[in-house]
Amino acid sequence: MFSFVSDKQGKLSKIALAKNQELSYGYIQKLIRNKDIKVNGKRINKDIVLSVGDAVDIYYNAISVNKFSIIFEDANILVVFKRKGYTSEAVFEDVKKEYPNSFFIHRLDTNTDGIMIFALNQDSNLELLNGFKSHLFEKEYLAYVYGVLPKESEVLTAYLLKDSETAFVKIFDKKVEGSSLIKTGYHVLKTYQNYSLLKVKLFTGKTHQIRAHLASLGHFVLGDGKYGDNKINQAYGLSKQLLTAYSLTLHFEKQSFLAYLNNKTFTIKEEDFLCHKMPLL
Repeated sequence: MFSFVSDKQGKLSKIALAKNQELSYGYIQKLIRNKDIKVNGKRINKDIVLSVGDAVDIYYNAISVNKFSIIFEDANILVVFKRKGYTSEAVFEDVKKEYPNSFFIHRLDTNTDGIMIFALNQDSNLELLNGFKSHLFEKEYLAYVYGVLPKESEVLTAYLLKDSETAFVKIFDKKVEGSSLIKTGYHVLKTYQNYSLLKVKLFTGKTHQIRAHLASLGHFVLGDGKYGDNKINQAYGLSKQLLTAYSLTLHFEKQSFLAYLNNKTFTIKEEDFLCHKMPLL
């Protein structure tokens, strides 16, 4: 449980976010709907306006909030929102505590938040692994990047070479020995004076593909200390890349037992994304 006394008037969700940065807007709304928040000792089911002196008690699962929150689950799959600062393996360790029969499917970088999917049985494990390996699933990201891009939308191709010892990747215009073809699409959602908000689509899924590919064009993901400019990051007060795995769309063959999830899209709410990144603006 997390408790506080409101020191100003305002929406419950907004004040709670300011008091506890572990919570997300979407998660607070879920707690409100489930009547897991008390104001002055009474359970509420609306995002009410607090007054100065109101006592708020928020009841939530600390494990889930710290590393992930659940977006969807059924007998076969679990879809979660992974928070920044945690490895995918650490998230899986906590998932295993609640879902002992779960299987690890794919990774997100430690400082990339967003959607992850886990299998809850062996058959689902095989289907999901095949989907990622065969590039059957559609993955989209949101990213704040440095600078203003010359085109509103574009599909970029290049070649990526990974150094296995340093886990650093380099991008080339032409194929070099050991490199892999990569394909990254983007659409500019909004431009600011010195940076842009992009929706990025992965057509291939290589290590650090989005971060390295955009950085090679001079438009690194803000907050990225590995492929970006730390002086610029520090000027914005950023220590983690502003990159979020925003949506995941599943595609299965008609005969698959997971076909009921065919074309199903899992996405985070825009509020969740903006709440983590609005300090930049």
